[in-house]
Amino acid sequence: MAAFPFEIKATDGKARTGVLKTPRGEIRTPAFMPVGTAATVKALTVDQVAATGADILLGNTYHLMLRPGPERMARLGGLHRFMGWDRPILTDSGGFQVMSLAGISKVKEDAVTFSSHIDGSKHVLSPERSIEIQADRIGADIVMQLDECVSWPAEEPRAHAAMELSARWGARSKAAFGTRETQALFGIQQGSTYQGLRRESSDRLIDIGFDGYAIGGLAVGEGHQAMCEVLDYAPDMLPADRPRYLMGVGGTALSISRMPVSPRIRTRWTRRSSARPHRPIRRPTCIT
Repeated sequence: MAAFPFEIKATDGKARTGVLKTPRGEIRTPAFMPVGTAATVKALTVDQVAATGADILLGNTYHLMLRPGPERMARLGGLHRFMGWDRPILTDSGGFQVMSLAGISKVKEDAVTFSSHIDGSKHVLSPERSIEIQADRIGADIVMQLDECVSWPAEEPRAHAAMELSARWGARSKAAFGTRETQALFGIQQGSTYQGLRRESSDRLIDIGFDGYAIGGLAVGEGHQAMCEVLDYAPDMLPADRPRYLMGVGGTALSISRMPVSPRIRTRWTRRSSARPHRPIRRPTCIT
């Protein structure tokens, strides 16, 4: 049984609205998450973020691991208390930085080793350590499995190897996370732009069993058209009764154009985004 109840309120073709119920409050979906990478949404106070209607924020495990550090974060009462946000928080596992910081990271079967971009110090992030940081030190409500995200172009053998590693890391993440009543764990579908790999990834994640499922490995250089082609089939590979998270696709109009949202809602949100093009919430990502 999933940690957080997810109720689908209405459907229109592939579009749907729903509510993900967490101990810290309900998340109305489709939900756009303002990005608070280092425990803050740039240029906004938490009260201003709340005033936008955001139900959930996103934090980043890699950056918080470096500063202020997970153990210090725990001593300070966790991320919610540290930033003064009492609503749900989702944390990225550090998997995106495996790709974006490839020049200062080294991936092995057991873990990824980063050289800090701040001072060059070494940090080892395994699936187990990522779960420990997110769930037990930061105190995130929604925790992500550690995965390997590859940039584009990626030849199919390279994408397949990363998908396989992500699946193995997903199983280790689930074993480390266990079963919790007040926190949820999401698995991450990988496979680059290869439909067969996305199907295999989804099947393996479903066999492991997660509270929610994410579509990863997009907006990494493949271009808008290729991304849209993946999004035409990838969401349908994931369980329909659980929340789905489109990772890292920034820009409200871009996210809305490809997620399963009804035309009426899509038009309203796109107009709202166009009317406020300089709104200082960067790279919102979407749960639906």
